[in-house]
Amino acid sequence: MAHQTPLGSSASHVSCLDLWREKNDQLVRQAKVAQDSSLPMRRQQLAQDALEGLRGLLCSLRGLPATVSVLPLELTVICNFITLRANLAQGFTEDLAQDIQQGLERVLETQGQLEARLEHGLWGLWDSTLRVSSLLPELLPALHHLAGLQAALWLTTNRLGDLTLLLQTLTVSQSRASEDMLVLLKTWRPPAEESDAPLTLQDARGLRDVLLTAFAYRQGLQELITGSLPKALSSLHEAASGLCPRSLLVQVYTALGTCLRKMGSPQRALLYLVAALKEGSTWGPPLLEASRLYQQLGNIAAEIESLELLVEALSITRIPEARQLLIEVELLLPQPDPASPLHCGTQSQAKYLLASRCLQTGRAADAAEHYLDLLALLLDGSEPKFSPPPCPPGPCVPELFLEAAAALIQAGRAQDALTVCEELLSRTSFLLPKRPRLWEDARRRTKESPHCSHWVSATHLLQGQAWVQLGAQKEAISEYSRCLELLFRATPKDKEQGNQDASYHLLQTLRRLDRRDEATALWRRLEAQTELPQENTAWSLPLYLETCLGWIRPPDRETLCEEFQTSGDL
Repeated sequence: MAHQTPLGSSASHVSCLDLWREKNDQLVRQAKVAQDSSLPMRRQQLAQDALEGLRGLLCSLRGLPATVSVLPLELTVICNFITLRANLAQGFTEDLAQDIQQGLERVLETQGQLEARLEHGLWGLWDSTLRVSSLLPELLPALHHLAGLQAALWLTTNRLGDLTLLLQTLTVSQSRASEDMLVLLKTWRPPAEESDAPLTLQDARGLRDVLLTAFAYRQGLQELITGSLPKALSSLHEAASGLCPRSLLVQVYTALGTCLRKMGSPQRALLYLVAALKEGSTWGPPLLEASRLYQQLGNIAAEIESLELLVEALSITRIPEARQLLIEVELLLPQPDPASPLHCGTQSQAKYLLASRCLQTGRAADAAEHYLDLLALLLDGSEPKFSPPPCPPGPCVPELFLEAAAALIQAGRAQDALTVCEELLSRTSFLLPKRPRLWEDARRRTKESPHCSHWVSATHLLQGQAWVQLGAQKEAISEYSRCLELLFRATPKDKEQGNQDASYHLLQTLRRLDRRDEATALWRRLEAQTELPQENTAWSLPLYLETCLGWIRPPDRETLCEEFQTSGDL
């Protein structure tokens, strides 16, 4: 209809403008009807139809020469189109920047300043447009709205320098220039729209509030990760007090709990975690943080209970709430970072945390069951991409088998431990060289995992302990011998002192069997190693080796050494 109306008179121009404005308002109402629909398919279709209608309307408006009388409507249609497009796409795409660019060029066209297009990038275009906006007060509300969308785009693409310059220009008449983004966002006062202005999906002031909350949360989380705890606390408080939806408030309260725990205020941290659990159904992050808090307090029972609840919470498939057709805070946040303290991972990852903590805290029977559940997931293929949480770094799959075997031995289930070890050997031992002369090359190769020989040797160590538990001493000696043979072959001569743990296991077993010659030879070898210069050995042992060390405690080792020194074996 717009294309058929002649534009030769002022009256016809006004008539077309009224029709286009009515079309804009109708499409905005249609989008709001879609937003309220409880039927997902109908909601999507209505929103998509509204988007196509706005696209067509924008093409009609751009077909005219740029005039100050039409530009308020044209800029409003651009804002509505970008808002709906970004929402349906769940993110800002590069072509949306082109829509912003064309809107700014149309403003400059009215002032005969086309030469200012993109010589200095999109920021240069904004700088030129805002300089002439003082001559065009009727465009200011729509320009501030468009600036808010530009700010959202630059925030999501981390162009914080350009964003700072834009906000400084928008607030230059309201305060002194500041480098603090939060100060700039709080200072920015978009002009109010006239009562008879075209309808918008989201006004500039609402968008400003979304930007303020999103930036405060992003900054607070980054400060938390880098250890700037007082700053993080301030930024997160700012986010919590802003336009924060319930789903995000859970994350903010959890981050506040993390921050306060690290600052040594566990009781205040607990209050925020309780508040996070009350806010909604996203319980994973606060439960994980609660387990860390209770671990720090030494409350093992509460820690384990939190992890059990975490596993249960992550097993529930939740239907996401329908989003509003607006630029929301979540739309401006980065993708979840696995290194973030708020990342709680999958159910299997939570199950691993529960299993490992049970093993570390002496709950061997529970640990064994949890590890067997995890291995069942791996072996039946239902969890092909299992990877434990990265904070702290979790084990790879072979180490998961080893931890499971250690837990089973600790729980008195030696036969089950042997079964787990055999399964691991069937998956790894074929990677080892078959002839001794190939071992030197094996140490240098990078194609297979450099830890393979240590996994296999640790498997034999655990098998040896399982046979000891079953009372089969000869089988135990055989496994301990294989463990040592692999370690001595795979480890360079100048690194042999990481092998003593297995050696003391073998030494004790040889002595019990009264195999004096072999025990004496091994003892002399261990004595020679203790006389060598000791390297700095302050490293973190894998959990399965920590468990093995618990079976022969330092006092037992010292007693064994004293017996050899005082006996007639040497």
